[in-house]
Amino acid sequence: MENSAAIPQDMNVPPIEGVAGGGTAYGWNDGGFALPKGSIDPAEVPTSDLVHVWCIPSTANVGHSEMPRLLEPANLLAARNERESVQIALRPKVSWLSSGIAGIVQVQSNDLFSAAGDRLVLGQSVTLRRVVPILGVPDALVPMELPQSQISLHPGETTAIWVSIDVPSEQPPGQYEGEIIITASKGEKEFPCQGWDREERHQLYTELKRCLDIVEPVDIKPLDEVVQRLKSAGTSLRGILSSLSFAEFLTDDGIGDVMEEDAISNLSVRVKINLTIWDFTLPATPSLPAVFGISDTVIEDRFGVQHGTQEWYHALDQHFKWLLQYKISPYFCRWGNSMRVLTYTCPWPADHPKSDEYFSDPRLAAYAVPYAPPVSGNVIADDYLRKEIEILKTKSHWKKAYFYLWDEPLNSEQYGSLCNLAREIHAYADDARVLTTYYCGPNDLPLAPNAFEAFLKVPKYIRPHTQIYCTSEWVLGNREDLAKDIVAELEPEKGEEWWTYVCMGPSDPHPNWHLGMRGTQHRAVMWRVWKEGGTGFLYWGANCYEKATVPSAEIRFRRGLPPGDGVLYYPGEVFSSSHEPVASVRLERILSGLQDIEYLKLYSSRFGREEGLALLERTGIYLGPERYTLEHTPIDAMRGEIFNSCRA
Repeated sequence: MENSAAIPQDMNVPPIEGVAGGGTAYGWNDGGFALPKGSIDPAEVPTSDLVHVWCIPSTANVGHSEMPRLLEPANLLAARNERESVQIALRPKVSWLSSGIAGIVQVQSNDLFSAAGDRLVLGQSVTLRRVVPILGVPDALVPMELPQSQISLHPGETTAIWVSIDVPSEQPPGQYEGEIIITASKGEKEFPCQGWDREERHQLYTELKRCLDIVEPVDIKPLDEVVQRLKSAGTSLRGILSSLSFAEFLTDDGIGDVMEEDAISNLSVRVKINLTIWDFTLPATPSLPAVFGISDTVIEDRFGVQHGTQEWYHALDQHFKWLLQYKISPYFCRWGNSMRVLTYTCPWPADHPKSDEYFSDPRLAAYAVPYAPPVSGNVIADDYLRKEIEILKTKSHWKKAYFYLWDEPLNSEQYGSLCNLAREIHAYADDARVLTTYYCGPNDLPLAPNAFEAFLKVPKYIRPHTQIYCTSEWVLGNREDLAKDIVAELEPEKGEEWWTYVCMGPSDPHPNWHLGMRGTQHRAVMWRVWKEGGTGFLYWGANCYEKATVPSAEIRFRRGLPPGDGVLYYPGEVFSSSHEPVASVRLERILSGLQDIEYLKLYSSRFGREEGLALLERTGIYLGPERYTLEHTPIDAMRGEIFNSCRA
């Protein structure tokens, strides 16, 4: 499967909307299939004559204009405790409905089986999500109903399904096979309100009542909030009307059809999924600590939970547990004056049972300890800090702990305040790790003749008050050789580490996680970390969108930031009645990059780090911040070579 596969020669290029008749007319033809006269009945026509279906790698950004390719089986490789993903793209060749959409397809999913009878269970190990554009860029991954769901296709537009397979740690190795069945249809067979059970009626009632709750109090709200609430209610109503319950009204005559089994067998397109699971298990605890911030104030505002209440604890707990699946170590945060930041991984104090539950979780590679109590009360800050450290440093997980006190100090006053805070912490535990993010030295106290040399002197300036020196990748530009200069200033024998981070910068073409960047560019962030030799990574925010006061409000990226910066997942309520967060394709690619590090670490443990670096160069996957693969094939080549070299 290749990202740049050629378009079949016999395929017509679709018309551009608004040019030469556009691409939205009923019966528009996007392929070689001759249009029959009169209406098209999908129950009598092979789906392959109505819809282009093809597989495409997870690094592809599948936009509406993505052109069809030949359908080939999806051949995947995964270790145990690894997630591997692929996309299935759909594009209508003709329209068989006349309601403004080209047609409806049913998507039927199944378990994957090995010849020995082992299985990967649908809904547990196998999941399907619809790729939804954000600002016109494919990004949100909205869960689909299993085992069967429906998708509306629009004329001249490509739609993508994101298929993920999570391999359990105990899964037997072997070859697994399955298929996803795509069938063109008109919608539901019967009027859906007839025969609705109580649960379905209650769900519809709840969603409609929520819309009413959003708009009823508008007479006492400011105008901008009224507008936001009306938009949110509109989003919710559109979600209700586009649900399966009302699918019949998308057709001309109000009569849809659920395909019979024999019709599915004869007319459907079957997408083959072949998965090789090999005898390598990714470690439960990620080798590279990747700590990601979650704004607690964003959660409080959007979900209407008051700080310190049971609802607040529940909301934070939900976000923490959900993010662990991405092999990242979350921390909650709120900013103070001059970029002082309060960070904490667990909202409960160290003597609470939840603390051990959080910090002992093997999926958590590192955790932030707050300098002050996350929930204010009658606790004195100094007493709180002393008690927290006294409890935590007796635990086996204390080696995971770090204190993140200040975000990018800029002048001698801020650096001084940071050092004073660290001095208090080290008075209670001399082995405590303080993490400091920075991209420059103090701007009012030159440490060297030029800016980069002053940046290099920061460790000497603040030692011994920081143990984890976390620098911006932006500082290096395209000079990754400068990483050696940074590491040369550190004292690893005294426990000092070098971590990195990205945020607004670096910008294109360097690796980062901004919306609209290439898929390999997203994944390359972790390739860069591994090649440069960093031992950890920090990202400032995963949910830092603009303030909103209702869960289903439209997502807006913060002004002044590149689109997508600080936002890696979305509230589920924006897309449906679900309360579970919705991942971005960028978050999935972060996970893939972290998994690539485990592959490279395995290879280097067998053949040495120099051979691992040579493998990156030999396969063309990553040579530098401006020289990395734009296609998916080198990724498969690297993973395949590691598989062939290490499986014995």
